[in-house]
Amino acid sequence: MFKKILVANRGEIALRIQRACRELGVKAVMVYSEADREAKYVKLAEEAVCIGPAPSGLSYLNMPAIISAAEVTDAEAIHPGYGFLSENADFAERVEKSGFQFIGPTPESIRIMGDKVSAKQAMIRAGVPCVPGSEGELPDDPVAMKRIAKAIGYPVIIKAAGGGGGRGMRVVHTEAALVNAVQMTKAEAGAAFNNPAVYMEKFLQNPRHIEIQILADKHKNAVYLGERDCSMQRRHQKVLEESPAPGINRKLIERIGERCVAACKKIGYRGAGTFEFLYEDGEFYFIEMNTRVQVEHPVTEMVTGIDIVKTQIMVAAGEKLPFTQRQIEVRGHAIECRVNAEDPYKFIPSPGRVTMWHAPGGPGVRVDSHVYTNYFVPPNYDSMVGKIIVHGDTREQAMARMRTALAETVVEGISTNIPLHRELMVDAKFMDGGTNIHYLEHWLEQHKR
Repeated sequence: MFKKILVANRGEIALRIQRACRELGVKAVMVYSEADREAKYVKLAEEAVCIGPAPSGLSYLNMPAIISAAEVTDAEAIHPGYGFLSENADFAERVEKSGFQFIGPTPESIRIMGDKVSAKQAMIRAGVPCVPGSEGELPDDPVAMKRIAKAIGYPVIIKAAGGGGGRGMRVVHTEAALVNAVQMTKAEAGAAFNNPAVYMEKFLQNPRHIEIQILADKHKNAVYLGERDCSMQRRHQKVLEESPAPGINRKLIERIGERCVAACKKIGYRGAGTFEFLYEDGEFYFIEMNTRVQVEHPVTEMVTGIDIVKTQIMVAAGEKLPFTQRQIEVRGHAIECRVNAEDPYKFIPSPGRVTMWHAPGGPGVRVDSHVYTNYFVPPNYDSMVGKIIVHGDTREQAMARMRTALAETVVEGISTNIPLHRELMVDAKFMDGGTNIHYLEHWLEQHKR
């Protein structure tokens, strides 16, 4: 096991990794920008290093500064968390060439799965079902584009090969709009991701977003930890997640989980990862793989009892997975609400001083947050300030506990999206389960403030 790990992130995930290190008896070095000097995990740190000013390009995305911090503190490994450099193959490669262990997959795995075209090709070879689409990057020839779209069938969606976070996508309903849509998406992809390559897929009308959590070690062992339903989204950004997915046959989950495990073994994957699928009419279609720990990992931890972050660290240190697939059991139901510092209906960021913070408690309630009373939420980063996670024996009990937890939560000084979560927890269709990825957008249209 490592003696010291550098945590190359901020916010609630930095605190989460710090806690996992403490449980493992590993020292955690926390890096921070000048804007995060007063963060809870910095105050609690045994060692902390300022790596630059507030802009992320000068701090949390500053590879030389992060590696220098690891060098001066004698860290053995670097945990990237999620976001920032967590899925940057060049960073992973640079970490390992500098003599540190990257707590995540190999740079090769990140490159394969980070490019949507190569990821899809790898999954097809591994027998993972994919959305019908182009066989790789779209050609520039308009006639060839139209022929591919006609074979797939309209509507189609044009996607950036290097895209992510819901960016670099455009739905096309007619042949007349196709060429212009492809050209616009290519231009956007080149500007946003420095990669103008795009590909085409069938656009599913009413899918759900289901993901499979996997863990793999360096000894060719891999397991899946059930699934998460992440269909409640706004502009392709997840708002709340739950596990297990309501109304999906467990045999189907088992089959798709086994295929994900087989794919991991085929590509030599290590660490934590998530296979994301669209699910419609009883079929799963692979869309992408996230080669890192997910924001929503706690719902899986709550239903399986497995600490994903600790396991990440253990397998990076060369240990074997401490459990087999047969030992993994999904028990009860868990729901996570992301708490963002923003107007709950207009979604305008609300940075500033938190004059009161009171987190909920009680049976089956977990709060992952770096916020405290008098904490200043900086305007420089993502608006998420925490997550409320609950577990119950049934989905109904979990929803009741979440309603109670949201009612108990007090945040003053800034606006948060907690009022939105309170409404969703009593929404009849959400309570029935099985809402698709468009449901929340439609709901917001109908409940304009």
